[in-house]
Amino acid sequence: MCSYFIRWEHWRGLCIEPLNEINKNDVIIIWKLDRLGRSLKNLIDLINTLNEKQVGLKSINDPVDTTTAQGRLIFNFFGSLAEFERELIKERTLAGLEAARGKGNVGGRPKGLTKKAQNIALTAEYLYKEEKLSVNEILDQLAIGRATLYRYLKYRNVPVSASMQRKTTKHEIIEII
Repeated sequence: MCSYFIRWEHWRGLCIEPLNEINKNDVIIIWKLDRLGRSLKNLIDLINTLNEKQVGLKSINDPVDTTTAQGRLIFNFFGSLAEFERELIKERTLAGLEAARGKGNVGGRPKGLTKKAQNIALTAEYLYKEEKLSVNEILDQLAIGRATLYRYLKYRNVPVSASMQRKTTKHEIIEII
């Protein structure tokens, strides 16, 4: 029988490699159970893999020792409690969202634009329709990005022409050369 002391950094990144080196009747000793897996499902899958290989797991700080029937019972019991708790949280969250919808509250980001953004969208529409400035000059003038400009124009129901998108000024041509 061999005991392996595996540090968390090594286990997390190289989980498969230590499993390949472990033999039947070996025991993995860990500091704390929550350091072994990222989630309960991950932890249960790992324990099942170890059980298939007839490898035990002992936790120094937790009452888990899968080499005994009592240890396997405790592990499965804690796993069941954690799953139950997760399901309760899910049910409560869904019930809370449903109650909020019943009161007329809708979650998520508010639809539409803020007053400041609406003002910028109005200015963007005016500058774009005027066709005196190129798109890049409008972007510079309003200090917004290209995607934001087109989103504002869409919000204002302004048709976007392909010729306006590509329109450049003499100033931009000079910069290119």
